[in-house]
Amino acid sequence: MVFDSGDDSIDLDRFDSRRSTAYANRGMVATSQPLAAQAGVSILRDGGNAFDAAVATAAALNVVEPTSTGLGGDVFALYRTAAGEVGALRSCGPAPEGATIETVRDALETADDPGQYYPDSRGYAVDGEGSADDLGMPFLGPHAVTVPGTARGWETTVEQLGRLSLAEVLEPAIGYALEGYPVSPVIAHHWTGAEELFTDQNAREAYLIDGESPDPGQTVQLPQLGRSLRTIADRGADVVYEGEIADAIVEEVQSAGGFLTHEDLAGFEPEFVDPVTTTYNGTEVYELPPNNQGLIALEALNIAEEIGAGDHAYESPERIHAFAEATKLAFVDGHHYVTDPDYESIPPLASKEYARERARAIGSSPITDPDVGVPNANAEDADTVLLTVGDEEGNLVSYINSRFAGFGSGLVAGDTGIALQNRGASFSLEPAHPNNLEPGKRPFHTLVPALARLDADDWLAFGVMGGYMQPQGHVQVVSNVVDYGMDLQAALDAPRWRYREDGALGVEERLPNATKLSRAGHDVSVMPPVMFGGGQIVRRREGVLSGATEPRKDGVAIGY
Repeated sequence: MVFDSGDDSIDLDRFDSRRSTAYANRGMVATSQPLAAQAGVSILRDGGNAFDAAVATAAALNVVEPTSTGLGGDVFALYRTAAGEVGALRSCGPAPEGATIETVRDALETADDPGQYYPDSRGYAVDGEGSADDLGMPFLGPHAVTVPGTARGWETTVEQLGRLSLAEVLEPAIGYALEGYPVSPVIAHHWTGAEELFTDQNAREAYLIDGESPDPGQTVQLPQLGRSLRTIADRGADVVYEGEIADAIVEEVQSAGGFLTHEDLAGFEPEFVDPVTTTYNGTEVYELPPNNQGLIALEALNIAEEIGAGDHAYESPERIHAFAEATKLAFVDGHHYVTDPDYESIPPLASKEYARERARAIGSSPITDPDVGVPNANAEDADTVLLTVGDEEGNLVSYINSRFAGFGSGLVAGDTGIALQNRGASFSLEPAHPNNLEPGKRPFHTLVPALARLDADDWLAFGVMGGYMQPQGHVQVVSNVVDYGMDLQAALDAPRWRYREDGALGVEERLPNATKLSRAGHDVSVMPPVMFGGGQIVRRREGVLSGATEPRKDGVAIGY
């Protein structure tokens, strides 16, 4: 069936409309899909707090934006409670105990077609011939699957920080999955990738309609996923790690040649961690510590402050040059050192003293020789959902859910509708690399929710999703608010730039003075808006909540 959406003129590269920053007193939710935002607001109206609403919104996004997130992925939070506590939750699973560099290479050596794990669309050129020793960590398939942290992360959030039960906050998502919802335009665009990714019949039945992805406005039901959510609501997250859903996950991965076991799943627990922090021009910024890339954002902000990047006129090429060079150096350091801190020591990349040392390398011409430092981290362009929530009590949370790249590894666990993540693609098969694959080790993680304190009673919960775009987006949004006094929506609407792994400086077509950056020596590449991430912000200032949402997505900021 061909569905006529009646809207053939959708152009994802156009910005013809305008939005205002949303304001409210009781609650605020900002995220990338309107139905998911409505789910969060409904929980706030029903007596839940910001943490309950965050899980409800994340669960709804699993259904209405399955192209970017799912139960087969991980979840993270950075938050400030009404009592003034700043904290972080990390719920990301490790590599299986049976996954080593040697076992993965042996499996690739005997695989019928190892080239299927290295998609051309991600820049690989693998023909399936030659030695497995020449291959990097697979991007797709069973060896890219790590233990999913989402279900226990959701449960821990509501049990430790919320007021409602897990069953109550999952109800809106279950309704969308079983009763159906119309697909929004940006998500429909990304859903087309599932037609090629999913080759197994169970995966295609779970997410495609007669072998095709849905059109914008087409109503979709995800009954398998809905039933799994209902099972979790009735019996708790343990069913994903020790029950029949765990059985389906293990069977799926092992039948494809992977190493994930019941013991790997059962042994997983989320953890509360201390955020890392710095100040930028008087604003205190909080990020997640390693194994996440929050240190990259903090180092970039420190270097930018040291060289006075925010002192330049907003539309000047000098501003973009200064911030891009600061970010470039932070990437070199962060992508070399950031890994699981239980396996490697990590230097104090967020220190001001270190930033002063690194800032000396920045001049009027671009630095041409640094590389990212993790050439096989495979995280340049990843897909993730972000939501931010605030409530009238004073709780603020930035909450991130992802299975890494789109629908993940290409594997869907039996008839559960749960697509399994490919976060293990961020490991390296080089033994000397800090992010090398080891049993029980957590991979380099791109996901970084964030907080900022502008004043004693003025806090932001924010983030900008999209692989390596995330810390770069944080730098730009913080500067837009702090240095240039933009309101929240304007800070997200502003044209963006991004430093690319190949050394190019990607810019949006709307960015002013891009040709002057090229004359200054930057390798400028104009890229479509979809490549510049997805930001969400909620602010609480003197008891008033405000919110803004990403214009490059389908989302909305809703208050009440």
